[in-house]
Amino acid sequence: MIKSTQLDALNHWYQDEFQQKIKEEAFKELIVPFDRVTYAPLYRQPRKIWGIGLNYLEHAADLHEVSPDTEPASFMKPDTAIIGSGDTIQVPMQSERTTAESELGIIIGKTCKNVSEEDALDVVAGYTTIIDMTAQDILQKNPRYLTRAKSFDTFFSFGPQLVTPDEVDDVLELKVATIINGSVHRENTVSNMTFQPQFLISFHSQVMTLLPGDIISTGTPGAVVIRQGDVVSCRIDGFEQLDNPVEDLKEAGK
Repeated sequence: MIKSTQLDALNHWYQDEFQQKIKEEAFKELIVPFDRVTYAPLYRQPRKIWGIGLNYLEHAADLHEVSPDTEPASFMKPDTAIIGSGDTIQVPMQSERTTAESELGIIIGKTCKNVSEEDALDVVAGYTTIIDMTAQDILQKNPRYLTRAKSFDTFFSFGPQLVTPDEVDDVLELKVATIINGSVHRENTVSNMTFQPQFLISFHSQVMTLLPGDIISTGTPGAVVIRQGDVVSCRIDGFEQLDNPVEDLKEAGK
């Protein structure tokens, strides 16, 4: 629906016709409750996944890094890293220290190039929850290893919901939290990003054409080391929580 630019039509149907149908008793019996649904990723093959590093000052301080203040620290990830809610994150054999981080995801809804900051939010199809993984020990060997450290299979979880812009009163007021085993590791508000969503969209549209379904993962308030048996979650105000269990392939092979 996003790639075929039919999301607006679907949203209108949901707001009008569907909202009327759910009032009918016969139709209510066809609705499956959220707690009985097994979620997949929102989709499998976005044309691009942009990640933004060190976009909160506090996260940069955690890593003893200087937060970029002139341009975003961008990187890209492959779609083979994608998993969905409930799927297992696999800590690879090559890493002894892998981290997970919760992020707000921006889903692009319209083809755009050189979009202004003022118009940037008009090209957004919606927002979602993301958990992004990094083989931190590989990255620390050399910053040029960033792509490899970010690109292992299962290293990008997103969904389970696409929250459309009309459902978000103010994206800057959303609180994003990295949760580990039910406890908040770190949380912060989107307004505290160094580079906020409208800037990120505009900036990257000046680098390359953004297409429907492209994802911008906007940065994390804090990354947490994940280990065998953990459950890591992304919690954002008003969104269905994204949860993923963790398996360490080194432990599984013993």
